[in-house]
Amino acid sequence: QVQLVESGGGLVQAGGSLRLSCAASGTFRRINDMGWYRQAPGKQREVVALISSGGSTNYADSVKGRITISRDNAKNTVYLQMNSLKPEDTAVYYCYAEATYDSGSIVGLTASWGQGTQVTVSL
Repeated sequence: QVQLVESGGGLVQAGGSLRLSCAASGTFRRINDMGWYRQAPGKQREVVALISSGGSTNYADSVKGRITISRDNAKNTVYLQMNSLKPEDTAVYYCYAEATYDSGSIVGLTASWGQGTQVTVSL
């Protein structure tokens, strides 16, 4: 019901910046929370940043002050501005969205993930 398409990953030197985008499409009433997670090789997926539909944000301690999450509700799009990148930020970054949908007389919630975009930070 919700498709997420990410863009903006790539290779950058330490100290550089990248901006990730994720657009939601499909059949839903509204997009609720959106966010970004990442998974480095050999590690579990971890939350990077989350943003509510009202704009409240939460960040992992490891990225506070360097990474900013934002969203455009009119475009159902979430962004992740990453500055002062470090080699330890290297991972596959996944977009996440929770949506409210209608199915007949039923109103439900669905959680969706993007396909992932690689971010590599070199020394």
